[in-house]
Amino acid sequence: MREFLKEELSPRPGRVALVARMTIAATLVMIITMTFRIPFGAYGAIYAFNISRESPGGTVKAVKTIVVAFVLSVLYVLIGARFFLQEPDLRLIWVIATLFVMFYALSAAANYTAAARFGYLLVITIPLWDRQLSVEDKVEGTLWAFGAISLASLITVAIELIYAEWKIRDVLLQPIVECLADVEELLGFYSAGSPPDAKIEKQIIRLVLVGNSALRRTLQRSPYSPQYREQMGALIALVGRVVDIAANMIQLDIKIPEHERSRVRTLAANINKIRSDLVAGAIPHPDLAASAEGLQAVPLLGEMEGAVSLIPEVFAGTRSLDAYAPSQPGKSSTLSLFKADALTNPEHVKFGLKGCLAASLCYLIYNGKDWPGISTAITTCLLTALTTIGSSRQKQVLRIGGAIVGGVVMGIGAEVFILPALDSIAGFTVLFIVATVIAAWFATSSARLSYFGVQIAVAFYLINVSEFKVQTSLDPARDRVIGILLGLLMMWLVFDQLWGAPAVVEMKKAFISNLRMLAQFAREPVSKETRAALERNHSLRETINTNFAKVRALADGVLLEFGPSRDQDLALRNRIRQWQVQLRILFVSCTVLWRYGLSLPGFELPLTLRAARVEFDNRLASALEGMADRLKGDELAKSEDLTAAYTRLEEAAGNASPNEAEQLTPQVQSYLLLSRRVAGLAHSLQREI
Repeated sequence: MREFLKEELSPRPGRVALVARMTIAATLVMIITMTFRIPFGAYGAIYAFNISRESPGGTVKAVKTIVVAFVLSVLYVLIGARFFLQEPDLRLIWVIATLFVMFYALSAAANYTAAARFGYLLVITIPLWDRQLSVEDKVEGTLWAFGAISLASLITVAIELIYAEWKIRDVLLQPIVECLADVEELLGFYSAGSPPDAKIEKQIIRLVLVGNSALRRTLQRSPYSPQYREQMGALIALVGRVVDIAANMIQLDIKIPEHERSRVRTLAANINKIRSDLVAGAIPHPDLAASAEGLQAVPLLGEMEGAVSLIPEVFAGTRSLDAYAPSQPGKSSTLSLFKADALTNPEHVKFGLKGCLAASLCYLIYNGKDWPGISTAITTCLLTALTTIGSSRQKQVLRIGGAIVGGVVMGIGAEVFILPALDSIAGFTVLFIVATVIAAWFATSSARLSYFGVQIAVAFYLINVSEFKVQTSLDPARDRVIGILLGLLMMWLVFDQLWGAPAVVEMKKAFISNLRMLAQFAREPVSKETRAALERNHSLRETINTNFAKVRALADGVLLEFGPSRDQDLALRNRIRQWQVQLRILFVSCTVLWRYGLSLPGFELPLTLRAARVEFDNRLASALEGMADRLKGDELAKSEDLTAAYTRLEEAAGNASPNEAEQLTPQVQSYLLLSRRVAGLAHSLQREI
C-alpha cells in the first residue's frame, strides 16, 4: 500500500498546475456564492472542480454547447412542471422517465459535454420541485441553479484561458511524446552498454502504473472526428505497449550483447523520428528497415521493434470518410445529436436503465421517508456515473472511502473542531483551500485512485458550502453524508450486483464481442449506396471503439479484484491486453480496406481483383469469428488460411489487363501491401488465441 500511494501521489509534470487550477476555480465559486448569497453554491463548486479535472480544454472550446445544454435543461424542467406538477402519479412517471433520458444521454449522446451538463442541472433541481414551496419559489430556485452553474462555467473558462496564454500544452500528443522520450532515453543506456539510472527506471515504472486511462477518457470525450479518435486510440495503445515492454526489460535486468547494440540505436533513432513527426503534426515516417537476424538474445527488443513499426500504420488513409459522402441538401441525420450506434448498441439502453433504477430507488426512498435532507443521493448517482462508465466494481471502495474521508473526517470533523473557532470568510476560505488541494491531489491520480479525491470534494462541499454561514449543526451534515452513502449503495447494488460480474469475465466478453463486430466490419460494405454504407460504417466503428475503451477500463479493474482465481485472471488480462493492441491495428487497417470495397476515389481496384477481395474479406471475417468461438470455449472452431487467401489476391492482381494494371498500379500496390499486413496481424492473433 505504501508503494501504491507513493506512486499515485508523487508529483509529475503538469500535476501541480492542474491542482492549482482546480483549487482556484472551486475557491472563486465558493467565495462569490457565499458573498452574494447565491443558492446552489455547493453544486457550483463541485461543477468547477470536476470540469477543471475532466476536460478543461474542451470546456473552453464548448462554451456555447454548455450554455445551450443548460438552457435546454431549464426549459425541460419548467415544461415538465407545467404538465406534471399537479398530478403526483404523473409526476413520479415523469421523474423516472427523466432519469432514464439523463443516463441514456450520458452513454449515447455524440457530445458528452452537453449530455453531462444537461443531466447535472436536472439532477439538482428535481429535489427542489418536491419541496413544499410556492411555484414562484421553485421557478426562482431553478433559475438560481442555472445561474450558479453558469457562473462556475465562466470562472473555469476564464482560468483556462489565462492558463492557455501562460502555457500551451497539447493534452493528447504531449503525454504520448513524453512516454516515447522516456523509452528513447532508456534505450540510450542499453545501446551504450551501461545500466539505466534509477531516475529513468522509476519514471518508466510510474508510467506503467498510471496507465493510459486519463488519455483515453480525454480522447473519448474529445470533439475530434471518429477517424482521428480511432487513429489516436491505436497510437495510445501502441505507445502503452512500448512502455510495458520497456518496464519488463527493467524488471528482467536485461543485458544487450555488443553486436546487437547498433540495432538498439536504430530503434531509439526511429522512436526519436516518430516523436519529432508527432510534435510537428506530421504523419510518422521512421526508417524501419532492419535485418531479419539479430535481437535473438533479447526477444523483448524484437517485440518493441514490432510495436514501433506499427505506429505509422495507424495513420494510413488519413482522408476522412465524410469527404466521400455525396452531399444531400436539406437532409440531415435523425441521429445527429447521438452516436452512430445510439439505436443499435444495447449497452446504451442498459446503462440508461441501470442509472435510472439506481437514482429512482434513491428518489423513492427519500420521498417515502419524507427525508429531503438525503436527496443528495440522486446527485451522487449522477456524479458516480460521470466517472464510472466502463469501470468495474472495485471502484465502489474508492467512492465509499472518499465519502467517509470527505464527509465524516473532513466535513463533520471541521464542524466539530475548526468551524466554531472561525468568525470570517477569510478563515473559512483557508480551510476550503486546504480541503480542495487534498481532494484535487487525489483526483489527479490515475483511474485506480482518482475518484477517491472526487468524492472527498463532493462530500466536503455538500456539507460546508450549502448554506451562507459557518455550519455548526451536525444534522445537515449527517443527512448529506447519509444521502451520499445511500446513492453509493444504490449504484453498487444496481451496477455491481444486479448486472455485475467479475471484471475479467466482462473483459473477456467485451473482447469476444469486438472480434464479432470486427468480423461484421470486415464484410462491409454490404450496400453499394455510399450514404447507407457510411452510416453503417460509422455505427460499427462507434460500437467497436466503445468496446475497446471498455476492455481497457475493465483491465484496470482486474488488478484490484482478489480471489482464488486471481493468478489465472491476471494471466488472461495480460493476454487480452496484448491481443487488443494487435486488434486495434487490424481495425484501423480494415477501415482503409473498407474504402476499396466501396471503390471510393483513389481506392479503385481492377475488376479481376474485386472477386478475390470479397473472398479475402470473407475469410478474414471467418477467422475473426473463429477466434471469438475459441475464446468462448469452442475448441473445434475452424481456422482460416489467410496466407493462401492473400496469395490468391496476388494472383488476381497479376491477371489484370495491361491497360487496367497500368492505370491502377498505385492503388493495387497499396491495397496488396495493406492486405498482407492485415493477413499477418490476423494470422498472428489466430495462432495465439
